[in-house]
Amino acid sequence: MRLPRAAFAALIAPLMISATEPVLVPDVSQRDIQIRYSFTGAELLLFGAILYPRGQVPDDPADIAVVVKGPLEPILVREKQKVAGIWMNVESERFRSAPSFYAVASSRPLPELVDDRMAAIYELGLDYLQLSPGAGGTAEMRRRFEGGLIDLKKRAQLYYEDPKGVEISEGVLYRARIPIPARVPVGKFTAETFLIQDGRVVAGAVRDINIEKLGFERFVADSADRHSWLYGLAAVALALLLGWGASAVFRRQ
Repeated sequence: MRLPRAAFAALIAPLMISATEPVLVPDVSQRDIQIRYSFTGAELLLFGAILYPRGQVPDDPADIAVVVKGPLEPILVREKQKVAGIWMNVESERFRSAPSFYAVASSRPLPELVDDRMAAIYELGLDYLQLSPGAGGTAEMRRRFEGGLIDLKKRAQLYYEDPKGVEISEGVLYRARIPIPARVPVGKFTAETFLIQDGRVVAGAVRDINIEKLGFERFVADSADRHSWLYGLAAVALALLLGWGASAVFRRQ
């Protein structure tokens, strides 16, 4: 059975398009990061190659941006103001789903690679994160709290941006190093790699990363999550015991 010429052209069109666009071959140095008592942070290496059509690197080669995201989580941000000489929590904003961790690195500053629309579609940059604020409040208030949330996360080293964090060798091989802080949250992370050419994303790839606690740290985290009231009683009892022990030592001196 012979296909009509129009149908045949429709079938091979995607292959012809893919053959004219560069292709990503990415990977990450660690698919599993284990947090133990001695964990002080890690460095995640994202690397790979850019395959150009017919193996020819163009005069203006493509750029790379990598994004590492942690699990989404609801966050309540409170704003302190001075009332009658006392700092108090006055206003607050709840974000339904904000990345617990976000890091982006690129071969050039992102404003040189993509416009605002493209950056918003792929969440390229801290200014384009989709933080999903709660209903209510003015646009100015939401922007203020979004800026406050990003600032707090940056101080905790949980949000990170490096406009020159991707190295590209010979226009083909690339690598980027993303610091993972000691206080990184656990869960399923994603490492996204974007190939950018002429202001648009022409290819993308995702690799999953699992960060988990092991040993005593995992026992404590599971206890706090599954048996919160027992965990609270144990924490209070331990604090009382340590306080009594310290006072007994000082009385003997």
